[in-house]
Amino acid sequence: MTWDWQVFCQDTIEQQAVAGCFGKNGDITYLDWLLSAWGWTVSVSLLSLLIALVVGSIIGTLRTLPDRPWVVRLGNAWVEFFRNIPLLVHIFLWYHVIPAIFPALKSLPGFVLVVFALGFFTSARIAEQVRSGIQALPRGQRYAGMAVGFTTFQTYRYVLLPMAFRIIIPPLTSETMNIFKNSSVAFAVSVAELTMFAMQAQEETARGVEVYLAVTGLYIVSAFAINRIMAFIEKRLRVPGMVAAGGAGGH
Repeated sequence: MTWDWQVFCQDTIEQQAVAGCFGKNGDITYLDWLLSAWGWTVSVSLLSLLIALVVGSIIGTLRTLPDRPWVVRLGNAWVEFFRNIPLLVHIFLWYHVIPAIFPALKSLPGFVLVVFALGFFTSARIAEQVRSGIQALPRGQRYAGMAVGFTTFQTYRYVLLPMAFRIIIPPLTSETMNIFKNSSVAFAVSVAELTMFAMQAQEETARGVEVYLAVTGLYIVSAFAINRIMAFIEKRLRVPGMVAAGGAGGH
């Protein structure tokens, strides 16, 4: 078996090689398509991550509020709901069911619906990490905030959350890498990301090995870039002498 990497220089219509491997005058090569698919994967992943961080941070914080049992229960219900339904089911719910219930959403492209589905699904996991990070802090940090006259919001804003996020950077790194991997389910609703590219390109070219190796390489590059960025952030934000395991700051 011989590999033919020139497949990426072929145009997607007539399967003819294009000089320079990038399409001209409206032609699209498989390399153009591959890079476009990578762009869609990165876009879905980063926007979903943004939603997951914002919603997950709010839900995780609510689950640690003292003397707010109903708020805590609502936060727990959010986490249990999104953690116990498979991601692919979430995708289909957002694509087929929710627009039927809320007709205004029918005008949204599948890309947006996938971002919401993946973002909310991941938010439940991040909420659990935020809760654990807050509860890992020494109890005295909450009391210190109260002692200087901070409100509950100010105590979380200036005392608990800055330290909690430093603790949970390693698991956040894993979740960020997972969200890139999970973005592959977007092909189920016709978002032209890497997995859809791989499936269609190998059918058209009969060069599945080269196509899947290239796609795998881009996933590896993405994961490695995330790992290095998060490692840099962790190093810059590390607090000397801070122990991750600790008391029960969330109670």
